[in-house]
Amino acid sequence: MNKFGFTLSVPRVIDYDKNDRSVADLIAAKEPTFRLCIECGTCAATCTAGNFTDFSLREINVLLRRGENEAAAEKINRCMLCGKCILVCPRGVNTRNVLFIARETLSKTNGHERL
Repeated sequence: MNKFGFTLSVPRVIDYDKNDRSVADLIAAKEPTFRLCIECGTCAATCTAGNFTDFSLREINVLLRRGENEAAAEKINRCMLCGKCILVCPRGVNTRNVLFIARETLSKTNGHERL
C-alpha cells in the first residue's frame, strides 16, 4: 500500500444528543452565575494552577457545557480553589463555587471517591 503523506482524520464532531449535560444543568441550578459565563478566558489567564499545569477553568466550563464530563473530571482536580478567578471575572461568576459543585457532582456521578 502506498502512503501519500496524509492520513484520514478522526471526525471531531460533538454530538450533543449523546453527551450528558445534566451535570451542567445541576451546576447552573445550584449556582445561577454559571449561566453568565461567556468563556472569555480571564479566569484562566490569572489562574495560579494554570501557570504551572495544563489546568484551564475556561476549558472545564466548555467541557461541562458540552456534556463531556469524563474529560472535565480528569482536569478539575488541579484547581487549588484559591479564588483569584472570582476577582477578575467580568461577569461576576462565582467560579470557585462552580468548581466545588462540579467536583462534588462528578465524584457522585462517576463513582470517584475524591476528586
